[in-house]
Order: sequence, then structure tokens, then C-alpha cells
Amino acid sequence: MSDYDFAVIGGGSAGYAAARTAASLGLKTIVLDGGKEVGGLCILRGCMPSKSLIESANRFRAFGQAREFGLRVTDFSYDATEIIARKRRLIGEFADYRREQLETGKFEFVRGKASFLDANTLHVDLLDGTTRTITTRSAIVATGSVVNVPSVPGLAESGAWTSDDVLELTTIPPSLIVLGAGPVALEMAHYFASLGTKVTIIQRSAQLLTGVDPDVAKELEHALSDRGLEIHTGTTLVKIEREGDLRRITFEKNGATHTVEAPALLNALGRRPHLAHLGLDKAGILVEGSHIAASATQQTSQPHIFAAGDCCGPYEVVHIAIEQAELAARNAAKVLAGSDLLEKIDYRLKLYAVFTEPQVAAVGLSEAEAAAKGVEYLTASYPFNDHGKSLIMDELHGFVKLIVEKHSREIIGASVVGPHASDLIEEVVVAMRFRSTAGQFALIPHYHPTLCEIWTYPASDLAEDASVGS
Repeated sequence: MSDYDFAVIGGGSAGYAAARTAASLGLKTIVLDGGKEVGGLCILRGCMPSKSLIESANRFRAFGQAREFGLRVTDFSYDATEIIARKRRLIGEFADYRREQLETGKFEFVRGKASFLDANTLHVDLLDGTTRTITTRSAIVATGSVVNVPSVPGLAESGAWTSDDVLELTTIPPSLIVLGAGPVALEMAHYFASLGTKVTIIQRSAQLLTGVDPDVAKELEHALSDRGLEIHTGTTLVKIEREGDLRRITFEKNGATHTVEAPALLNALGRRPHLAHLGLDKAGILVEGSHIAASATQQTSQPHIFAAGDCCGPYEVVHIAIEQAELAARNAAKVLAGSDLLEKIDYRLKLYAVFTEPQVAAVGLSEAEAAAKGVEYLTASYPFNDHGKSLIMDELHGFVKLIVEKHSREIIGASVVGPHASDLIEEVVVAMRFRSTAGQFALIPHYHPTLCEIWTYPASDLAEDASVGS
């Protein structure tokens, strides 16, 4: 007889969600977390701390825009030490709450690093120096991700910061080179630029934010360039050198070789699944590339072992990790009960947001994804520089875009580049949840003047004109 019905490896957002769900279904559950701190990536080194820093930077940036609104603000400054202190205070509160949830949940919580001995047995190195062996009928791997250091000549020796390092910096550099142009790279570039740092972004792909539609990426690039950020896309890194306090980056672009220098360098070239020392091979768990292979039921190659979150992908955002984990726990209960009627994850409402200025957000299919799926679609957009509330706010960059299926006019995707994009996108999420058409969406009343009423323009266009976007 096994010690547990369900073992959860990892106590972050996905792990806690899986444990809470499994316990509510009556499974005898244990959570194993070997981190020095409890909370997971989102709370400790991801979503929450980065947004704390960005909020401070946004408030500081607003002072610099005061004259546009008839205000006189003089002699204002920032204190990076106090910015970090505020972040630490907030994160401490969030982490304490998560620790309390883990310690008082209807499951056992153990501080220790787990590894598989076989598909039903785990070895645990407890943080107190002792060890423990447990058996379980089912399990889920929810170990998250770690910073990736790619094989670029000189990168490892350059003393480059990672996103983890940035969250503790109490000195703001005069200039900074950012490697990468994904969400983390751009959010940190925005943070430093808002505090006065000269920022250079070097991106391998042809656009910022690989995966979003080119019009979205280009609009964001224009906005950031207008703010003074130097952006290089379509590059190949050649080498990185360190000379005293300077970092020198050599890269190729359009057949020419370029060099940029700065005292600070941020490696924001992504993260990789945290799978080291888990003994996945001993459990017969297949790894494809760098991720655990997981099906739409969140099952691994071992049907009684599941995975959720960054360790399996395909979308490395916390709300999807939680959805995956909750579904996995429900499916684990069904597997243990002998049922094969398992749930499958649905990414129709996959959601994305980047907290730059302007912000970027998207839901559902992009134009490229719709085309790849063979979906006939129409689009319509509307710019913020022709919208009353954004003009009042002096937020002139960006646009909203709706994507609908051509014949039914059901909304299948949307994008925003502009003020409060991360909030504005939620209205479309709700509409898509109930499979709204553009015509139905256009009938929703909006108070005037508000940012959200901007959606009525593309919705009305798509409801009335079958030629729009064709």
C-alpha cells in the first residue's frame, strides 16, 4: 500500500493549486518543496517583484510628464534602496501568505528536494539534513524554471545580470545592454529607462516579443524608440567581452558587424525548465527538448504522473500553470478511480500581457496562428491617438485589434498595445468565454469617456462590413 495518493513536487503556484485541488477531492496528498524560500517563481522572482519595481518606475516617469498637464514638479528624484525595500516588504507579505497556505492546507507539506527512484517511489533530501523515502500512487511535477545562460562566447564570464539579480539592485546604471526582447527583457528595459538609464536592446529575432503579430511588435518598437531606447532586431551575437567596468557586445545585423558598450549587461534570453536531479529517467518520464512531455490531459509518458507549469509549457504564465495543475489533480483522481474520461486543457483563451509603457496584451489566436490553423478570419483595429480618453491621458501610442472568424463573426482573438492593455484585454476574455460575436460585443454599453469604449469601434466595423480585414 502506498504512503500517499498524490505527491506534488514543487510548492509554487502550480504545486499549491494541484495540492489544494487533490486534497479537496479526498486524495491523501503531500507537497515536497526544496527551495530555500517558499513561494515559487511568481511570488519570489517573477510576476510580483518585477511589477513592484515597475510600479515605482511608472510613478517616477509620471513626474517627468507633469508639464503636459499644466503641473510644475521640480526637484524630484528616486531612491533605489527604498524601491527595493518596498518590493521586499510586499514580497515578504505575499510569501508569508503562501507559506501559511501550504502549512495549513489539507495536505502534508514537507521541506525537501524530491527525486524519483522509480515511477512510484520518491527519495527526499530534507532541508534539515535527513532523508526520507515515500511511495505514491500518482504524482505531479511542478518545479518551475530557472534562468537560462545560453552558449554565447563570453557571456558566462561577463558578469551579466539575470532577472533575479535585477530584483535586488540598489544602484541604477547610467547605461545598460539588454540581451533579448521577450516580456522579462522588455519589462526590465522599461524599468531602467524610466529611471534614466540609457538602454540598448539586442534581439535575435526579427521583431520584439516573438510570437505576437508583427503590427503589435512594430507599434511597441516605435513607442519604445520614441522614449529613447535603442533597439536592434534580427541580430546574431558574436561575442561578449569584459574590459574593466565595461561590457562590450559584438553582433551582426544585415551583414554588418556592430559593437555596443555599457557598464551593465542583462541576460534576459529566457528561462529553462528546472528538471535537474529529479530522476525523471528512473521514473520513465519522457523529456522533449528541455521540457517534460505532457499531453492535453497533463499526463506525462507515465499515465499516473502529471506535469504543470514552466517545467512542461507550452505557455509559461502563472494563470495557465494553475489551470494545468488543477486539471491534472482532477485527472489524477479519475485515473486512481479507474476512469479514462479525463479532461483536456483548453488554450482557446490563452492570455498574455507585458507591463511596458505602453503595455501589450493579447488573448486567443494571433493572425499568424489563425492562418496556420486554416481559419478564415477578419480583423479591425482602432488607434488610441484618435480616442477621447487616451487623448485626455496623453497616451497616444498603440491600438486595439479584434480578430473574428469570417463567417460566424465570433471573436477568436484580440491584441492591445497601449495604456492599461493588461486590464483592457479582460473585457475581450469575458466576451470570448461566452463565444460572443463582434455584433454582440458592439452592443455592450460603455461609459464615456473611458478607455474600454475603444473596443466598440473595431467591433462595430466587424459586425457591419464583411470586407474589413479581408
